[in-house]
Amino acid sequence: MREDRFREYINRFNAEDDTAFDDYLTPDVHVKNGTLEYTGVDGMKHHYRGNIWPNFVEALMVPRFVSDEQTAAIQMQTLFTAKHDAVETIFGAVKKGETFRFDGVIMYRIDATDRFADILVAYNSFVHTDLDGNAKDLGIPH
Repeated sequence: MREDRFREYINRFNAEDDTAFDDYLTPDVHVKNGTLEYTGVDGMKHHYRGNIWPNFVEALMVPRFVSDEQTAAIQMQTLFTAKHDAVETIFGAVKKGETFRFDGVIMYRIDATDRFADILVAYNSFVHTDLDGNAKDLGIPH
């Protein structure tokens, strides 16, 4: 996969455009993100429509990208910012403005149609910062 194509996927993801999943993922994509694991484009849409985007602004940043025809690997930095106070979210109770910062590596297996068939997420850190500026590394969030 070429870097410009990958960055278009990231731009659409950051815009909460879930049609990007239809265009960039195989219908039976396998995703493993910590202990969270699901299959299929519908699984990806459910995760983001149901768990992330209603409660958080999610901004993906990709400082490093490498790829060939069958594999892409990136350094990923993601900032989740709580949109509102919520008692229950995928990260627990949150207050509007609190943040969660992910730093890790993601490996993508690419099929013959230049779409992601497998996505494997590895963590370096996942840091929660409360409204007082107190930061705490939470480890793997799910």
